[in-house]
Amino acid sequence: MRDPITSRILGACFGVYRELGWGFLENVYHRALEIALLRSGARVEREASIPVRFRGELVGEYKADLLVDNAVIVEVKTAVRLSNVHRAQVLNYLKATRIETGMLLNFGPRPAFERLVFRNDRKEPQPLRF
Repeated sequence: MRDPITSRILGACFGVYRELGWGFLENVYHRALEIALLRSGARVEREASIPVRFRGELVGEYKADLLVDNAVIVEVKTAVRLSNVHRAQVLNYLKATRIETGMLLNFGPRPAFERLVFRNDRKEPQPLRF
């Protein structure tokens, strides 16, 4: 079954790519994607704050490019191709939140996307076993 939120995000992504093509800076695509998603009826938060905690203490904070319908973190790239560094960034955002789904969108020479899932039941720290 298709997820309606990620389907909406992909539709907006490819619409933006068709109209703008590639070559702009990431912030242009952030804003264009935000506009497309808002016009499709989605709730969008740009630069959503993601606090990172270690043993209950705040140790840092990230800003996700977009948070859609309070359910999907979207990270926008303008790279030649997506890399493991980009994937790790999205997975870390998911790890730091109760959100389970992330979308990695690339507005490079060829549009590309990846849907990443990190289930909440896997986020709880596991005791080390020796």
